[in-house]
Amino acid sequence: MPEAKARLERFLADGLHGDMVWMETTAERRGAPNALWPDVRSVIMLGMNYGPDHNPLAILDEPSKAGISVYAKGDDYHELIKARLKDVARWLVANAGGEVKVFVDTAAVMEKPLAASAGLGWQGKHTNLVSRDFGSWLFLGSIFTTLDLTADAPVDDSCGSCRACLDACPTAAFPEPYRLDARRCISYLTIEHKGPIPQEFRPLMGNRIYGCDDCLSVCPWNKFAEQGRESKLAAREVLRAPKLADLARLDDAQFRALFSKTSIKRTGRDRFVRNVLYAIGNSGDAALSVEAERLLDDASPVVRGAAVWALRRLLPAEKFSALRRTDDDASVMEEWT
Repeated sequence: MPEAKARLERFLADGLHGDMVWMETTAERRGAPNALWPDVRSVIMLGMNYGPDHNPLAILDEPSKAGISVYAKGDDYHELIKARLKDVARWLVANAGGEVKVFVDTAAVMEKPLAASAGLGWQGKHTNLVSRDFGSWLFLGSIFTTLDLTADAPVDDSCGSCRACLDACPTAAFPEPYRLDARRCISYLTIEHKGPIPQEFRPLMGNRIYGCDDCLSVCPWNKFAEQGRESKLAAREVLRAPKLADLARLDDAQFRALFSKTSIKRTGRDRFVRNVLYAIGNSGDAALSVEAERLLDDASPVVRGAAVWALRRLLPAEKFSALRRTDDDASVMEEWT
């Protein structure tokens, strides 16, 4: 990965990683596989297709319902893929010897540059891997081994002059092709960012409450993509087009129950409901103001602040002013003013 380390260093130096301080603390290990494990001689990259059975952008035309990223609508991919990787790794050790370590996403491994080097696809202008066979819809995992294996040839970049992914981004999160400013990315803002989301991005989120698939969905290579075959990764019916009103009523226990065994659970109820309230504010549906008003007394400041913002968007000025109250949290008071 000759260019990956330099790109990572530039990304971090420019602060494009936002709140993701773990990217700084793991930068040295992330920069090269043998910095993570000195004994590694080869890396085997594998992908699992999660191609959707629906148009991920269709939900954006239903503002009273929630848009959830395709990858998060099924079971948490981490556990499923890690188990499969271990099966392959055990087979490898039994048949060829050597030592192995397996990694899925959460470790300091640059999966996308590795996958490109291994020939699974190429990193598109949206920085995600693109496969000729599976389009944009691949989960990645890696097996590090002490075995010396023959390397596969990388795949040529086939983006050409296309810039569909760049033009589709609602928040202009790509300062240039092949470079992402995470601080402007809806996936980062709705999943990784812990506090109130900056005001400038809230209207641009629409009803996207967990992740964003816009840049992936518009990729022309998806016309060759296949629907995913792993049933555990398929979208749960309850998460295909959930109503914002229903999601706004979730307490912590209900949130944990609804999102059991999904990636969404790790975000936590407060951050999730914060996102729901921003979507309610963008819905244009005044009937949803009752859900926001109820959350003005929520225990979480980030939820209360988002409720204020939603009400300001949905109610006439006099009705909004009549709801005004004091709050011991400065960020909430800032929303009122």
